[in-house]
Amino acid sequence: MSTRRAFRLPRRAVSQILLTQLAIAAGVAVLATGLFLAPLGSQLDDQAMRRALAIAQSTAADPAIPAALLTTPATEDSPVQAAAERVRRATGAEYVVVLDRNGLRRSHPSPERIGLPVSTDPRDVLAGHEVMEIDEGTLGRSARGKVPLLAADGELVGAVSVGIEYDSVRDRLLGAIPGLLAYAGGALAVGALAAFLISRRIQRQTRDLAFSDIAGLLAEREAMLHSIREGVVALDRHGRIRLVNDEAARLLGVATGDAATLTGRPLDEVLGAGRTTDVLTGRVSGRDLLTVQGPRVLVANRMPTEDGGAVATLRDRTELERLGRELDSTRGLIDALRAQDHEHANRLHTLLGLMELGLHEEAVDFVTEVVGVHRTTAEQITEKVHDPLLAALLVGKATVAAERGVSLRLAPSTLLPDRLVDPGGLVTILGNLVDNALDASAGSADARVEVELHAEGHTAVLRVRDSGPGVPATRREEIFTEGWSTKQPRAHRERGLGLALVRRLAERQGGSARAGEAADGGAEFSVVLPEALR
Repeated sequence: MSTRRAFRLPRRAVSQILLTQLAIAAGVAVLATGLFLAPLGSQLDDQAMRRALAIAQSTAADPAIPAALLTTPATEDSPVQAAAERVRRATGAEYVVVLDRNGLRRSHPSPERIGLPVSTDPRDVLAGHEVMEIDEGTLGRSARGKVPLLAADGELVGAVSVGIEYDSVRDRLLGAIPGLLAYAGGALAVGALAAFLISRRIQRQTRDLAFSDIAGLLAEREAMLHSIREGVVALDRHGRIRLVNDEAARLLGVATGDAATLTGRPLDEVLGAGRTTDVLTGRVSGRDLLTVQGPRVLVANRMPTEDGGAVATLRDRTELERLGRELDSTRGLIDALRAQDHEHANRLHTLLGLMELGLHEEAVDFVTEVVGVHRTTAEQITEKVHDPLLAALLVGKATVAAERGVSLRLAPSTLLPDRLVDPGGLVTILGNLVDNALDASAGSADARVEVELHAEGHTAVLRVRDSGPGVPATRREEIFTEGWSTKQPRAHRERGLGLALVRRLAERQGGSARAGEAADGGAEFSVVLPEALR
């Protein structure tokens, strides 16, 4: 029992493309050959008929033939027969027949047919009309040309009929076919070679995958890109966007519905100038680069592709940074509590010594002084800073500053009412600036940090001055760049984000953040927040 295997196309995409291209090339070659051959027969017929007509016209133009036709009998050796045969041999025509007005032959290649009527109807040519036709006669099928024969005075005395053997026309047609097929075969070979080279290129570009595999990969890619919780941005070699998934659109602040319209646009045009653009386009290189985009802290990694483009991934570290800052705040609080505990232990030891020595009045004075100093510090802060969050932050920072040997004080002009629109944002700004000021001032002579907070209508103005080494004028803009820091990185999070967040929070509220030089040396950071107060 035999089984027939059904014909199947090859599974690989390159093989299918090659077969398709070969089929197209062969079809085009066959079609072109057919389109060339179709009119060729008619053209050859027309050429043969015109040649016969031209021979007939030149024969009829000989004045000796009509004169001999009128004066000599129809015999084999007549001048008309001799002239006609001479023309036939000279031109290679099948026949040259001269007929009189009665349609009787006066010349013929077969002398025995002289004097007999012609085999085809001569009425049109004897009526004075030239005739071209393909017709069947006594000598077989031929291409014919017929012209009237006129005497010297213009009188119609007969006609000249010339025939070209039709087999010669067919032979010319058949003779043209091999050459035409050779050209078609050459064109087909060139097309096959080109198809093969193109298919090899496609094979390299498609990794020799089948169409079904490519379709599956595309479907999987779409599902993966829109389901993962990491942003993915693909760029071409010119920095134009090729792909933005939903998470990347969210992280970069682009509406999800507009992600498709971003394709083909330069990244600089979409995001504008900034560190995020520099990181994604590769102008800033490295691994796990931090950048701030809007209110979000992002971690970016970039991988170049073979075609000169790149794929960048984005992770949201905003929550992690928030937790890191809460951890820093908790550590600051622990440090403050540790400092208070240490200070409290020292004071208890002093108090115990005074009691053991019987110096009771001195002990009472000592306790009164200690409680008064702490209360004075808290009262001074709360009198000038009415917002409870900011006041609590400054009280805690004052304790940490005292432990580190730094004097934290409020400027005389400080006065901030409890009408903040976003106290949490101002806490973040003030906390970052005070921490940086404490780090810069610690260990310096007469270490001090001065905080100024005041309102100008609905605008909140914040200044933090320190006694540190200050910031060089050439780097006062650079320090607000994400990732820039002179400190060693912490274990739980990266450095170089504090000042970047300060500026970004200020700009988000329409304000500004600048670095300058304090009047008595050190650095001064100024933040202006319009519409920060109700």
